[in-house]
Amino acid sequence: MLDPNLAGRIAFAPPPPDAPGALPPLPPGRHGLGLSPARDAMLLVPEGLDPQAPAPLMVLFHGGGGSAEKILPMMEAHAARHRFLLLVPQSVFPTWDIVIAGNGPDRERLEAALAAVAARFPLDPARIAFAGHSDGGSYALSLGLSNGHFVTHVIASSAGFMSVHRQEGAPRVFISHGVNDEQIPVARSGRVHSALLKEAGYEVTYLEYNGPHAWQAPVVALAVDFFIGG
Repeated sequence: MLDPNLAGRIAFAPPPPDAPGALPPLPPGRHGLGLSPARDAMLLVPEGLDPQAPAPLMVLFHGGGGSAEKILPMMEAHAARHRFLLLVPQSVFPTWDIVIAGNGPDRERLEAALAAVAARFPLDPARIAFAGHSDGGSYALSLGLSNGHFVTHVIASSAGFMSVHRQEGAPRVFISHGVNDEQIPVARSGRVHSALLKEAGYEVTYLEYNGPHAWQAPVVALAVDFFIGG
C-alpha cells in the first residue's frame, strides 16, 4: 500500500472556528513564518481582517524557477480587497518536489506552514483554496485533489500536469489556459485536465483565453470570484 505521505496527503484539518489560537494573530502585512532559513513560507494578512472571525485561506504556489515575491502580484490585491489570508510557500529547489521526484520536502514544509497559520487565525473551513500558475498550477491540482478533506477549491492557471495517486473529497476546480501557450499547449493540458475531471464527477469551471503562458488579470479576478462567491 502506498504511503499516504508519498501520495501527497497532508495531515492537516482546520481547527474548529471557535477554538482559541495557540499563538497571537499577526498584524496586517507580509510575514515570513520562520519555518526555514531559506525560501521561507510567506503569509499576507490583509488590512481590515478580523482576527477573531473565520477567514478564507488561499495557498498560492509559484511557477518553476519562481518565488513568493514573483507570484504575489497575481493575488495580493485580491486578498486585500476580499480580506482573505494568502499563504505563499516556496519550493526547496527551483521547482516543486512533485515535478522533480515526487512528494517530499515541499509537502512537509507546506504541512508545517498550514499548521502555523491555523495556530494564529481561525479559518473558514468552506473557503480553503490551493492555487498556482504553471508548475504551481500543476502542484495545486495534484495536491488539491489529493487533499479534499480540507481543500475546498482548486485554481490552476496554465498547469502542465496532474499527479494524483489518491483522490479525496470533491473540491471545486477552476482551470484556465491561454490558447497561444507555446510552452504548455492547451490541447494537451487544460482541455485534457478539464475533461478528465468532469468525467470523474468534479465540478469544473474551464476557461480559455487569448494569451501566452502567462496569467491574465481578468481571468484571475474570475477565479477569485469563484473562490469567494461559490
